[in-house]
Amino acid sequence: MESMVFFFLENMALIIALMFLALKGKELLLLNIKSPFMWLWLSSFFIGFLTFSVMYNSLDYEGMHLDLREVPLYFISYVGGWKLGIISSIFPSFYRFHLGGPTALHGILLSILLPVLIGALFHNKKTFNPTLNIISIKRMMIGLVIFEIIKSFLMIWTTPATLSITIAMFFFAFIAVLAMGLMLNDAHQNIISRRELEYQSNRDSMTNLPNIRYFNRKVENLIYQKKPIAISMFDIDYFKSYNDTHGHQKGDLLLRTLGQLLTDSVSKEDFIARYGGDEFIICFSNVSNPEDVTNATNLFLKNVEEYNFEGEETQPGGKLTISMGVSFSSENQTLEQIIEETDSALYHSKKHGRNQITIYGL
Repeated sequence: MESMVFFFLENMALIIALMFLALKGKELLLLNIKSPFMWLWLSSFFIGFLTFSVMYNSLDYEGMHLDLREVPLYFISYVGGWKLGIISSIFPSFYRFHLGGPTALHGILLSILLPVLIGALFHNKKTFNPTLNIISIKRMMIGLVIFEIIKSFLMIWTTPATLSITIAMFFFAFIAVLAMGLMLNDAHQNIISRRELEYQSNRDSMTNLPNIRYFNRKVENLIYQKKPIAISMFDIDYFKSYNDTHGHQKGDLLLRTLGQLLTDSVSKEDFIARYGGDEFIICFSNVSNPEDVTNATNLFLKNVEEYNFEGEETQPGGKLTISMGVSFSSENQTLEQIIEETDSALYHSKKHGRNQITIYGL
């Protein structure tokens, strides 16, 4: 009995160690793999390999091959549903059949197919996320206990297994499944928290647009790749007057509204940010036709002028407007130089009437 306990302890340790390595690998792969379908196949492949690893040096007992193969199969079925469970169980089923013995069919039915069935029954489709699933530990363990009770009863009834054997298997399977669940939740929660922190660090808290640090990093990468770009900056005409008349809360709302209009106006390939105060900045990426940039900025200028902003009737001319400056990149220019040119063009628009666009050098 002592040797059996140490065997199941080794099984449990192997499962936990491989699970730990898999989760660390997942943290790296998340940067490169975006397809949920690919994650499903990778998860099934890993669980199949993990199950085979547990079965490879199983404990022989009166014609039975004893191990904790049900642990990874129950776990994947609970986390991902019956499809993942079935796919993960294919190779272990063939391997157990290959091992043979008088209890081969029992081993397949009770320790491979039954955990897949029970795990899938307790799977929660509503909370399932192929890449960053946070699971209910309580629900998972309740399902495991039900499975172990059914399996233990059938093993004692139909195989040479004793009560002490089933109790030992239940104990170590319980710990292994619990450890897998806690490790999964901890790893996924760390990834989610890191992503949230990274997202917030790259965002302007007022408008929820990207901040200028994020903008600079992205645009400098385009310049490094020697892609032709155009930088446009705009600010709100007579914004101080609007703030003084309506208060800072309405002024903040105006900034958020403009941020949303800007987001809706640019393409996915372009970069935008709040530059500071009431200034915003746009990078038109991979500019092949300068006329496209001119048309896009003119359209945005017109859309802002035609938008019905709250309280705009108090602005000079009865409408809220913006002024814009644009500069096209040239060879060997730095981002700082392009922004200086854009800012100069914006200043020209403000000085010569507002509600207009100035292109640097024209």
